[in-house]
Amino acid sequence: MLRLDGVSKVYRTGPFGGRELRAVSGVGFEVNAGEVVSLIGESGSGKSTIGRMVLRLASVTEGTITFDGEDVSAIRSPKAYYRQVQGVFQDPFSGFNPIFAADRVFEMVRREYFPRVSRAVWRERVESALAGVRLDPGQVLGRYPHQLSGGQLQRMLIARALLLDIRLLVADEIISMLDASTRVDVLNLLADLRSRGLGVLFVTHDLALGTYVSDRTVVLRRGRIAEMGPTERVFGDPLHPYTRTLLDSVPRLHVKWAERRDEERAGRTACPFHDRAPGTPVRGDLAEPEKDHHVACAGPGACPAAEEPEFRQPSAKERV
Repeated sequence: MLRLDGVSKVYRTGPFGGRELRAVSGVGFEVNAGEVVSLIGESGSGKSTIGRMVLRLASVTEGTITFDGEDVSAIRSPKAYYRQVQGVFQDPFSGFNPIFAADRVFEMVRREYFPRVSRAVWRERVESALAGVRLDPGQVLGRYPHQLSGGQLQRMLIARALLLDIRLLVADEIISMLDASTRVDVLNLLADLRSRGLGVLFVTHDLALGTYVSDRTVVLRRGRIAEMGPTERVFGDPLHPYTRTLLDSVPRLHVKWAERRDEERAGRTACPFHDRAPGTPVRGDLAEPEKDHHVACAGPGACPAAEEPEFRQPSAKERV
């Protein structure tokens, strides 16, 4: 369904755009129907930039993004694309005009995509979509955004996307502004949507949430893929030092911060890419030590084979 091949994004910075800031470098992965793929990494790792490129909100500098084999940047009708691909973002309140009732977003979908559908029939569709995201139509229809919770607004935005009968949802940090109980509801909703055949690109910095909901995980570091594969393998047996560092930063009961799982790392090489076993498949900058589990070079400081110019980050002066 969705495929990224060698995708990069470069921004022009500095006076007169004389410098380049590479936000994403050579990223490639797929999202299939009925699958949740998590993009995980620190702030600034390129997660949201990838989501924006998939949604055509940012252009692709290098590489291609295809949907059903068609380059999304070459699609002449954005309307047809958004009929199948939609995004929901971090702040649910930003998707609503505070001076109008919240369900106005549904009416806008009807006018744009289903102008011939009567109001009565559309009302039935809206109520069905709201029930599908576990909302009581009587509690949200006719209400203004300030009268609803963040969780209710976020689920209304998902319902809006479902009215279009979409096939792919880009969920960019959609639960970071919600309380703990509401987060679980939204995550369970994503699991339900997956069971209906909807593909989900789930952008998050929270490892626990990514583990809970995703089938496959892509770990990003400084705009590059550090590791990717089935979630249970990436988190159960992390190969890249960066992935292990992320997991070590998660608090654990009865374990002190300074304690390390040295016994789990015994015998593990510093660089899983350059010190890989003979015959290990390699695709670009990623090696495949085990089936469907890919890992990149550990980078400077951990791998002597890493070339410093390729991995060096711009200095503070260069970023000005």
